[in-house]
Amino acid sequence: MTASIVYLNNVRLETGFAKDHHELTYTKTARYTLAIQEGKIQAIIPQNQVTEKQQGTDLNGQLAIPAFQESHNHLDKTYLSLGWRASQPVKNLKERLADEASELKLLAPSTEQRATAMIEKLIGYGASYIRTHVNIDPYVELENFWGVKRALEKYAHVIDYDIVVFPQHGLLKNPQTVLLMREALKNGGTMVGGLDPAGIDYAIEESLETIFDLAEEFQVGIDIHLHDTGEVGVYTIDKFLDILEERKFTQRTAISHAFALLDVRPAEKEKLYQRLATHQTAIMSTIPYDPRYLLPPIDVLRQAGVSVHLGSDGFFDSWSSNVSGDLFEKLRNFCEMTGKITEEQLTQAYVHGCGKEAPFSFEEERLWFTEGDEANFIFTEAASTAEVIARKPQKRKIMLKGQWV
Repeated sequence: MTASIVYLNNVRLETGFAKDHHELTYTKTARYTLAIQEGKIQAIIPQNQVTEKQQGTDLNGQLAIPAFQESHNHLDKTYLSLGWRASQPVKNLKERLADEASELKLLAPSTEQRATAMIEKLIGYGASYIRTHVNIDPYVELENFWGVKRALEKYAHVIDYDIVVFPQHGLLKNPQTVLLMREALKNGGTMVGGLDPAGIDYAIEESLETIFDLAEEFQVGIDIHLHDTGEVGVYTIDKFLDILEERKFTQRTAISHAFALLDVRPAEKEKLYQRLATHQTAIMSTIPYDPRYLLPPIDVLRQAGVSVHLGSDGFFDSWSSNVSGDLFEKLRNFCEMTGKITEEQLTQAYVHGCGKEAPFSFEEERLWFTEGDEANFIFTEAASTAEVIARKPQKRKIMLKGQWV
């Protein structure tokens, strides 16, 4: 039986950029009715062409923009639902890992509860997709994995997701870890993770080869954490791409953080960025607050054709007391750090949040949405996508896969 059509009337959609009589740029909008059926956009109808039979929910001119993608997260680490608890300072990554290991077993029994709280917060902000890395290690074995998986499955009717099986405490340090990774991949893990093949595993080639072995065995993608900087980090990226090419690996690939991209020698940048683009290896950034040393060259990567996606990373956990989980906070920080202040620049930055380029311009009038797209919307009173990023409105209505959430 075909599902009935739901009509959303008086929805304001952006159509292009224009100049006012002061030569200031603004975003043009027009009103439409969106016909939603079986979680997808069945039709986009100019408001002045809507018939009486196509009356439904009146959005009263609220702006609709695409829902965002939370592309780097750790659902299993949060303290959400357990009350306030500040993070403790540490000197380096290894000290942080040791600190985390001491509390893993204490937190593991509440993983589903905590992950659920974080998922609900992300959905409330407007996330239609969550990529979460989940600890797989000898401390908790698969307990975190099962808790996160159960939590995500409860929301599969409104969001899409990936579960990256993640050897947070090293892939090669304990032989049990690879066995646990394999077990998680057998039971619903959708990507293979990794962590600093040099800085944590002390064996770049062996660590990367093992990651690719697992991904090929289970026919899944790869998303590794790479904090290592300098020539070691650059070498790791090169070696990652070498192995990908040698194996003719065709599943999705990503490198999270990738701080070393700041350290590529000028003569080698174009070649490395082109390799990333050719193999569609995405960069996942959490927009760290020290752009001098840690923020990858996102604008240059984008110009080279490399996809860059943003995520909140962990929040309210042993790693960070800060961050809200609202991706518009990350987008605004990115725009502030990189000097993006114009209507066009702010709007175009949303490619890193929603995963697609703003389709409209001064020359071409187009909409964010087309018929057949999933019905994933954020509705606000804002004038444009640019204002949403700059001002981060708190009042939002969210529709995911055609359902109000």
